[in-house]
Amino acid sequence: MATGWSPPAACARTEAEALHRRFTLPGLPLAAALQRVAEASGVAIGTVGPLPAVVTRPVHNETRLATALAHMLAGTGYIARRIGPTAWRIEPAPMPKAGLRQGVQPPLPPGEDIVITAAKRQQTRSTLPMAISVFRMEDVRGGANASTELVAAELDGLTLTDLGPGRNRMFLRGVADSPFDGTSQSTVAVIVDDSRLTYSAPDPDLRLVDVDRVELLKGPQGSLYGTGALGGIYHVVTNQADLARATASITAGAEAVDHGGVGASGSAILNMPVVNDMVAVRLVVYASDEPGWIKTGARDDSNRARVFGARGALGWRLGADWRVDLTALVQELNTADSQYTYASGALARPAQLTEPHDNDLTHVALRAAGPLGASNVVLVMGYTAHQVGDTLDATQGASDFGLANPALFNDLRQYAVWDNEVRVNGELGSLRWLAGLSHVEAWETETRSLGSNGAGTTLQIDTSHHADSDTGIYADVTLPVTPQFDIEGGGRLFQNVLNEHRQGLTASGSDEVHQLGVAPTAALAWRPQTGRLLFVRFGMANRQGGLDYDTDGAIHPYPGDRLTTIEAGWREEWRDGQIDVGGFYTWWHNMQSDLLLPNGLIETRDAGDAAIAGLEASMQRNLGRNARLELGATVQSARLVHDALGIALDDTRLPAVPDYTLRGALSRQFGLAGAQWALRWGMRYTGPARLSFEPALDRRMGNILDSDLHIDADWGKTHLGFAVNNPLDRAGNVFAYGNPFRSTTPQFTPQRPPGFSFELTRRF
Repeated sequence: MATGWSPPAACARTEAEALHRRFTLPGLPLAAALQRVAEASGVAIGTVGPLPAVVTRPVHNETRLATALAHMLAGTGYIARRIGPTAWRIEPAPMPKAGLRQGVQPPLPPGEDIVITAAKRQQTRSTLPMAISVFRMEDVRGGANASTELVAAELDGLTLTDLGPGRNRMFLRGVADSPFDGTSQSTVAVIVDDSRLTYSAPDPDLRLVDVDRVELLKGPQGSLYGTGALGGIYHVVTNQADLARATASITAGAEAVDHGGVGASGSAILNMPVVNDMVAVRLVVYASDEPGWIKTGARDDSNRARVFGARGALGWRLGADWRVDLTALVQELNTADSQYTYASGALARPAQLTEPHDNDLTHVALRAAGPLGASNVVLVMGYTAHQVGDTLDATQGASDFGLANPALFNDLRQYAVWDNEVRVNGELGSLRWLAGLSHVEAWETETRSLGSNGAGTTLQIDTSHHADSDTGIYADVTLPVTPQFDIEGGGRLFQNVLNEHRQGLTASGSDEVHQLGVAPTAALAWRPQTGRLLFVRFGMANRQGGLDYDTDGAIHPYPGDRLTTIEAGWREEWRDGQIDVGGFYTWWHNMQSDLLLPNGLIETRDAGDAAIAGLEASMQRNLGRNARLELGATVQSARLVHDALGIALDDTRLPAVPDYTLRGALSRQFGLAGAQWALRWGMRYTGPARLSFEPALDRRMGNILDSDLHIDADWGKTHLGFAVNNPLDRAGNVFAYGNPFRSTTPQFTPQRPPGFSFELTRRF
């Protein structure tokens, strides 16, 4: 079906007039942008088939129509081809050649931009007035070992604790409340294709197989996402079902770790149109057996991990413009043991009971999107069932519970999240607006028990049930004051309800808490020229409170917390690269923290008030001859400045937040022996950090140098990748904690020793 836009014949301009007019346009839906260009230039612009609902890049004072169209279409997957003196046709961009391995990005072509969806409407990175980082993945590569850790190593501002796969807490920009996995709501919301995956669970370590990109929105996002977005958003964008092409790929890999074991991994991806250009399915399956590197007593390779995952997507085009996507995913992650030791740099520890961990989730989501008049509508509904189980050796440090010969402590948590949202965005004259209504319900059930050694007795320490709901209506409006200067403002009116019941050995209690509030946001954006953005932004977010056990065994409520950030940034893109610089200051009132009690249990408390300040900078530069340089740095100060009683504190650093991080990578592509080759050397230095602001746990960690070398080759539809991790054989302490019952004993988490891996991919 051919469509197009043409000016009235009487108003048609000559070719010279069309090519020398100044074009200034904001970022618009693709069809609306092309219509404006056609009307302004007097040329005819046609297309074949419906256009996707993507947003174009803005154009400022461009004098040539060809350049304006090229810049506007960058990142949309389409190009403009001239077919006559005053006629143009919009076509899909040519498919790129086989690319590089996951995580290696080719040099940026001129004018490339990335469309961002984490801010709930399609905007290009060069125009979004907030701090954002994007990690791009290959379309069809496997990589069952590609995890959150890979993203944290490549993007500035993202920090993980290092308890192990499926156990880690995720922090953005120093918004770190605790190194322990308690019941407090996460400071970073994990989102998959617009649907919330987690609420208070630890990072599920979702493997990034058949994923297009990961978007990090940094800073509080309470106005868009409601409760639990204090630090920001970790948004995974998967590859959706392709309605037009049948594709498939198979990947097999193996790896070995020095002082550890040998593992294997594999994945398969199939995309199949059922009704051409109307219905398609996409299936993904992956598995990995990941070697460990800790020796416990006589058990070598004790911290081995196994992962199995699958994802299915059904895409259905309704009419010319509406699309419905139904997605289901499952992932099971099991680690055989923990990964801490009792001596700095050691890779072995004395014999002790095994401490396995289990992190399994199932997620289903329905998304429908399309136009309604001049507006765009998105409806999302998702449900996640998530189970996390921890087992700890309690033969030491668990005597307070009165159980003879304590052996294993078991902590079983079952989570569920039901996420619903409808949102609409459009234009009113020059005004760009977004409005939405969302409702999230989250449930958590936790059972903690202690078993005895040899007697077969089990003591149930406590059970708790949490039921949270967050209902909000939000809006965001962007007013272009001039073609270069925008004012953006918005907010969220929300009501949170918490129902909680706890039953312990000596006490039980229930509580219901209601909270009604507003989370505002505001931004100023100035684009003095194409590709340059300067902005200032203000944002706010909150979390609900809850119930915990006091030191006397009684149950008491703790308040919710609130976080406010002001930030400024400069982002610039040019033909051969880009640069991004930002600074921020954060106030954190009534900070919730999962604290370690003397009996080894973890409970949530109001820790006081914190202040966080920092600077971030990143650069990507094409050096010529298909070489590329990437640099990044973060400097931050994250402190607890007042305790819960309002007493001023000194030098109390927030947990697991490094004072600074530095990273760099150099890559090059070249042709040799009929193949396309890529080399990449990367390094990252993580500066000093502390385990906790609690005096008894104020232990040093960090000062870690990570490095990796990757060699990749593509022969047509075949890809071979080889990687060496930690080739410098560094042995730092990446985390200073493992077992809370042994908190009086120094603990260390050694850096992963050198490892070697390869993968082979065949595309069909």
